This record gives sequence, C-alpha cells and structure tokens, in this order.
Amino acid sequence: MGHKKDKPKDKVKKEKKDQQKDEVDLNVATFQSDHEDEGRDKLSKHEYEEELAKLQVELVRLQEWIKYKGQRVVILFEGRDAAGKGGSIKRITESLNPRVCRVVALGVPTEKEKTQWYFQRYVPHLPAAGEMVLFDRSWYNRAGVERVMGFCSEVEYWDFLRSCPNFENMLIRSGMILIKYWFSVSDKEQEKRFIQRINDPTRRWKISPMDVESRTKWIDYSKAKDEMFSYTDTKQSPWFVVEADDKRKARLNCINHLLSMIKYDDVPRETIILPPLERDKAYVRPPMSEQTFVPNKY
Repeated sequence: MGHKKDKPKDKVKKEKKDQQKDEVDLNVATFQSDHEDEGRDKLSKHEYEEELAKLQVELVRLQEWIKYKGQRVVILFEGRDAAGKGGSIKRITESLNPRVCRVVALGVPTEKEKTQWYFQRYVPHLPAAGEMVLFDRSWYNRAGVERVMGFCSEVEYWDFLRSCPNFENMLIRSGMILIKYWFSVSDKEQEKRFIQRINDPTRRWKISPMDVESRTKWIDYSKAKDEMFSYTDTKQSPWFVVEADDKRKARLNCINHLLSMIKYDDVPRETIILPPLERDKAYVRPPMSEQTFVPNKY
C-alpha cells in the first residue's frame, strides 16, 4: 500500500493564504451588500434635489390652475415639534407666488381673541378665490398643546372635538378643498433634531421652552393625538399621516400626495413677446456719485 506524499510547505502556505483571501473577500462582499441594503432606501442629496425640482415644477402648474379656476385650497400641517412641518412648507412655497400661496402661522391668542368663538381667529385667514393657504399649525392647537398643557378647560376641549368636524364640513360644503397632514416622528429622531437645533445658532430660534417641556409629556401628546384622530379623522375630512423620520422622503412624499389630491392641468397662456427698450435721448440721468451704494464687501 502506497503512502501519500506530503504537500510542500510553500504550497500549503499558499493555499492557506488563498483561503484567507477568499474569506476576506467574502466578508467584504457581505459587508458591502449589507451596507448597500441599509443605504438602498436612503435618498442621496442629488436624487432628492432632482426629484424635488420636478415636483416644484408641478406645484407651479397647480398654483396657476388654482388661480385660473378660482379654487380655494386649505392645507393644514400638524404634528409633533421638530417633525418637519416647516421644512415641507418651505419646499412647497419656495417656487410659488406669495400672492397665490401664503403661509399662516398664528402666535399666542390675544386676550380679546381668547373671548371669541374659538374658530373666529382662523376664519379671516381662509382663502379667497384663486388662493392656497398653508396653516403651519391650525385650529388643532386646542386638541394638542392646549389640551396637554392645560391652556383650555375640559368644556372647551370637548366642545372643540364635537364642533370641529361640523366646522370643517362647512368649509368643504362652501367649495373649499381641505387637506390635513399629520407629520409623525419617533422620540429618538425628535431628540436628535432638538440637539441639532440647540447646537446650531441659525436654528436655535426653532426650539422653545414649550418644545423642551413637550419631551416630558410624550405619552400625553400621544394620547391627545389618538383622541383627536378618533373625532376628526372623518370620511369627509381625513387625516393623512406623513412618516417623517427621513426628512427628504417626508417632503417628497407630502408634495407628491398633495399634487395627487387636486386635479389640475396646464393653463392656456398667450405667447409673451418683450417690447423694445424705450429710448429717450433728451433724458439725462443724474450722476451716480449722488447715490449711496451698498459697499462691495464680497
């Protein structure tokens, strides 16, 4: 019976190196695959800006259609602090005509307003024909911060929940288009955004003592939101929830949904021809040295 010859040591070493290399390559490939899976759902800045630009063109078309048809559009933006409402509103409005699309963000009610019918302070801001109004927080303050922080009585709170669907039905019956968005954010993501605001001097103004206190009442706000939905998430005026942990996706999803909620088309327009520049040889402009200019620092 013959004996097998032992492999040369150099050959054994080479095989071990090749095996180790294969294992390393496999691990790297697995890591890259996992990393790609994690990042697959992420939008790059380029992808986000490219898609946003397309949607903003459509928003301009929608705006022109609203003005042309004399429609009245009301959009409510609600949600937890730092959920991304303001960022979405900014991306919607930045390419639009402020005479057609305006934002309403009311402050604390005055002593006089506190004695009025609750919805009264919001009514003057509702749109006329050919306008779209975006409420950065709305009459739903009563069901949220006022309820949780004790700024309204039990009677006022329950009266609001019972009255709100009727109020919104009145708006809809009058011909208004009413769309309600709730921006949902996790507690971890909210904390991350609060810290970013605290550390960024350009965004520090966005965080208030009320925002900080809201962190201690997370469950209370959750209960208030659930109760609010149970009364006001109606067939005539439903809530649309925007998952907002990913800011870029939240903005795109919100705008895309908004565009799908209102039927619109291109507005007929005349061809614009620029007239020649007026010339008047007899007119002599005053010397530029008599004007005060902003210094050219840059």
